[in-house]
Amino acid sequence: MGDALAGKSILITGAASGIGRAAAELFAANGARLTLADMDADGGEAVAKALGARFIKADVTQSEQVRAAVALAVEAYGRLDGAFNNAGVSRYGAPLALGEEAEFDRVMAINVKGVWLCLKHEIAQMLGQSPHGGAIVNTASVAGLYGAPMMEAYAASKHAVVGLTKTAALEYAKLGVRVNSVCPGVIRTPMMDQATQGDSDAEKRIAKAHPIGRVGEPEEIAAAAMWLLSDAASFVTGHQLVVDGGMTAI
Repeated sequence: MGDALAGKSILITGAASGIGRAAAELFAANGARLTLADMDADGGEAVAKALGARFIKADVTQSEQVRAAVALAVEAYGRLDGAFNNAGVSRYGAPLALGEEAEFDRVMAINVKGVWLCLKHEIAQMLGQSPHGGAIVNTASVAGLYGAPMMEAYAASKHAVVGLTKTAALEYAKLGVRVNSVCPGVIRTPMMDQATQGDSDAEKRIAKAHPIGRVGEPEEIAAAAMWLLSDAASFVTGHQLVVDGGMTAI
């Protein structure tokens, strides 16, 4: 048990599995009062029940559902101190010219519009409460910092998340709202399983792409997000915290 987030009301999207679930567990162990959101109601409710958190089924592409998630946090705990905008999807396996328009639209809607809507409603709440202010972390990716062949929609969406993060940080820096992102390398999550489909050789190739010699664990990204949300990062805003085992150092 720690106290890095003691007493803080934190909203996490994409909380039913992977990085979101690891964040929920770590934040709860560090004193946060949690509101969890996900489209997976069964998974999200199970995590919330285990942690004594509140849960809401929410599609981050729908403004009223995002607004409802923020409202639930305020109803439960009186305010919103922080948010981890982690909900996202990926697309692997085809070069750009063979990409499907519907799939591109889906990735952009969840990864970009979803983060934009979360920022919109979270910041409005943080500015309207007393005392005003808070901290927000968006899940970007190393694919938001450089090109990612065969993942054009995902790379475009994560570049957009970086742009939203920097812009929001600049707009609200003097109003007490800090906005940062985490940029993971490949992390052992259901998203990675979707990409490798159980191919051990593919997993080995992915591991070798990280100079540290392995892929990351969800708990390692959760720890980075927790630091950015905590008062220990009070002078940090507009930053993309890379947690990638050295990938971007090459």
